Amino acid sequence: MPNKRNSLSAIMTLGMLAFSLTATANPDPDDWQSVLEEAEGQTVYWNAWAGEERTNAYIEWVAQQVDERYGIELVHVKLGDTSEAVSRVLAEKQAGNDDAGSVDMIWINGENFAAMKENDLLFGPWADSLPNYPLTDPENTPAVRYDWTIPVDGLESPWSSSQVVFYYDTALVDEHPNNMPELLEWAAQNPGEFTYPQVPNFLGNAFITQAMLELSDDTRIFYQPMQAEDFDQATAPLWAFLDELHPHLWRAGRAFPSNSADLRSLMGDSEISIALSFSTTEASGAIANYELPDTVRSYVHDSGMIGNMSFMAIPYNAEHKAGAMVVANYLMSPEAQAEKQDPEIWGSNTVLSMEQLSAEERALFDGIDLGIATLPPSELGEVLGQPHPSWVDALAEAWQNRYVN
Repeated sequence: MPNKRNSLSAIMTLGMLAFSLTATANPDPDDWQSVLEEAEGQTVYWNAWAGEERTNAYIEWVAQQVDERYGIELVHVKLGDTSEAVSRVLAEKQAGNDDAGSVDMIWINGENFAAMKENDLLFGPWADSLPNYPLTDPENTPAVRYDWTIPVDGLESPWSSSQVVFYYDTALVDEHPNNMPELLEWAAQNPGEFTYPQVPNFLGNAFITQAMLELSDDTRIFYQPMQAEDFDQATAPLWAFLDELHPHLWRAGRAFPSNSADLRSLMGDSEISIALSFSTTEASGAIANYELPDTVRSYVHDSGMIGNMSFMAIPYNAEHKAGAMVVANYLMSPEAQAEKQDPEIWGSNTVLSMEQLSAEERALFDGIDLGIATLPPSELGEVLGQPHPSWVDALAEAWQNRYVN
């Protein structure tokens, strides 16, 4: 006859095991109602770059919305660089923390996404299952399916679209340059009136990448993983250009602004008269906020400009995956996307396809005044894809060694 005490103990053990498995099971993104139910009451720690006050203010607005709509507390963990969050997740994995990670979601793209994907640090696939994902028209929009040439595979959801533009003060500049050789010529004639953020800041990276693509006869090599033996020859035109340009920059190239906000401040103080941005509406937003004079206008180079999508990723060990998915889905909603695109709020372009929206949803965007300094879509030119992350990493390291170390 079985021992009742032992039987009861065994039943309790099995029950505790079942509870543990249920508690640590990942939410199923295909069962959206259960995701919503699990997300309610969660606190989601969103690790996001915090170098721009308008971005921070928008994230605060999102936090208010998801609290009211879904009962989620959204905490902005402010980063100076996205790699800080990536390093935190990696450290937790090495310490065996596979279930209660401190990072619930990350604003991410490019080399950081590639590193997390390669090291199995991401939860998913989940993004393709979000209710708002079809609004991006993924079948006809490769940019939402590839992140710097790396297949997304449902491991991150798009939430913002960006393209590099230059902006200049028409009161100080008669004719703007149309390409990198013309920019060099202009800088030589107007010393100290142009600069770009220090690499590896993302906008600094964008400038030198833009220059590399423009100055190369064949750019196909940059969209494949970099081979070390190809680097010097492929990037030689870039370094020759920068070596000649730097003495003509603000402070003779001996110092660089830290980020886009610092660059915009230099423009607002008339220390420089040409700058660049990774937002097509930044200049208009800055004019509306009295950061720049109303004589500033945007322009692009004639061969096209670098552009990309920003994504939201969830680490494999995130403690609040359901809440993170709900926030990511809300970020793709027409309401959140329209709010983000308003230059007086942020001015970051939408990831949504207007053809996928209802007339009422399209009206949210039709009513946005993009501002006097914003180029219409028809004048933004060709969007140049970001090279493979291995090239960007190598460029940043070489830039530091050449101009800082």
